[in-house]
Amino acid sequence: MSNGQFGQAGGQPIFILSEGAIRSKGRDAQRNNIAAAKAVADAVRTTLGPKGMDKMLVNSLGDVVITNDGATILDEMQIEHPAAKMMVEVAKTQDKEVGDGTTTAVVLAGELLKKAEDMLDQEIHPTVITKGYRLAKFEALRILEKIATPVSINDYEKLEKIANTAMTGKSAEKASKELSQLCVAAIKKVAGKDNGSRIDTDNIKIEKKAGGSINDTKLIEGIIIDKEVVHSSMPKEAKNARILLLESALEIRELENDAKISIDSPEKMQAFMEEEDRMLRSMVDKVLKSGANVLFCQKGIDDVAQHYLAKAGMLAARRVKKSDMEAMEKATGAKIASNLDDLSKADLGFAGIVQEKKVSGDRMIFVEECKEPKALTLLIRGGTEHVVDEVERAVEDAVKGIASALELGRIVVGGGAAEIEVARLLRKYAETFKGREQLAVTAFADAMEVIPRSLAENAGLDPIDQLAALRAEHDKGMRTVGLDVLNGCVADMEKAGVIEPLKIKLQAVQSAAEVAEMILRIDDVISAGSKGGAPKMPEGMGGGEDY
Repeated sequence: MSNGQFGQAGGQPIFILSEGAIRSKGRDAQRNNIAAAKAVADAVRTTLGPKGMDKMLVNSLGDVVITNDGATILDEMQIEHPAAKMMVEVAKTQDKEVGDGTTTAVVLAGELLKKAEDMLDQEIHPTVITKGYRLAKFEALRILEKIATPVSINDYEKLEKIANTAMTGKSAEKASKELSQLCVAAIKKVAGKDNGSRIDTDNIKIEKKAGGSINDTKLIEGIIIDKEVVHSSMPKEAKNARILLLESALEIRELENDAKISIDSPEKMQAFMEEEDRMLRSMVDKVLKSGANVLFCQKGIDDVAQHYLAKAGMLAARRVKKSDMEAMEKATGAKIASNLDDLSKADLGFAGIVQEKKVSGDRMIFVEECKEPKALTLLIRGGTEHVVDEVERAVEDAVKGIASALELGRIVVGGGAAEIEVARLLRKYAETFKGREQLAVTAFADAMEVIPRSLAENAGLDPIDQLAALRAEHDKGMRTVGLDVLNGCVADMEKAGVIEPLKIKLQAVQSAAEVAEMILRIDDVISAGSKGGAPKMPEGMGGGEDY
């Protein structure tokens, strides 16, 4: 460590950084960065697999999150160290791109850095390691492509297994069979005619309400709006609903800027109020003239307008979220109208029934029995808020997992089988090199085995025995053999139904390798002071802090 001291001239030290700036360089910088990244990987490693444990995260306000999801854990941990933040980015990228496999990506990145540290200790230059890692990454991606098998939207059984694998190890596991079927049914409905290669998972709205049990989770062929009917005199149910989605408000506009109206007699006041009433009546008449019997308004509905709508027997809700309006458009076939003067029957959508129901003490509007809905709702139930939150994360992983499997139309077996096969073929590939890159490619192969090793450790099995058994089976050409942690032995993962989308593995290998390369290339960390005073070095960046 040095305080910005970069050299000496004539016995005098030369300072080119502000006072209090902290600089860590060479092996120190590399060690600190690798240690921070490994600490992040270790934090989530115990959550991997069917027997992975959960983490309880408590923030400064005392809010509690109990989860098994890697991206959620790292997001809630509020990590400060710059190198550790890069690992969090790996999880976020994996989550955005695929929606599942966040723990796999982070654990793999941590192991790549651990292996790199061993090579640095052998005086192998970081650029040689990064070159070897890059070559190994491309080869690993090629191997994964080669061992993947096809899947289509009509392979219900395979798709259910993908959903089941995504949920295994989370709180939702005990109802995973039913939830998997719901997820596949939802994907099938919103897939359209392109065989599922371009599924927008945003069209599957996930609504959660604590109460009941996980088994009470339902798929609604339509949309649930977390609003109640706006007026007590309105009907609470409308059959064969003709739905109008209105973007503009059913209210009198406020005067703009500093405009004022001067009223100096009761007659003028009366005339003003009557005119307001007439305008609102005219607005309501335009809505009724369209033939609608259900109205969802994105903005406000005036009290007087509510009264007239209620008299006409219209079911209405106001201040509906834009995202809900768009989902309703896809579900009911309605067109969002923004101009009252231009309404027509063609703008209306259809639903078999629209009704207000009480769910767990809250009133919600259910828009159901839509014809060929392109947007749906999964209503998630569970004993407590924490359970519901974790089931929501599990269902999201499952839905996104199915979507990413169909996007590429390819799947691989889980249970560490794919990683063992990649490691085996990478070791053969390493033999084609004569230089030091061979060591880096071999290290990459060893790092891939961290996934089956972590699965074994989390299940309380002996990782050395299990890895040896897996390698022996794969050497015989049994490439679908993986670790059956529930029975504590190696087994055919294809028969066991443990399958994952190819995209999860591709993205995990890509992002893990790239972040490892980036961290390895850093040999100087300069934490410059702010102008107001000396800098505060992020925790864990000093010489001997505990990570």
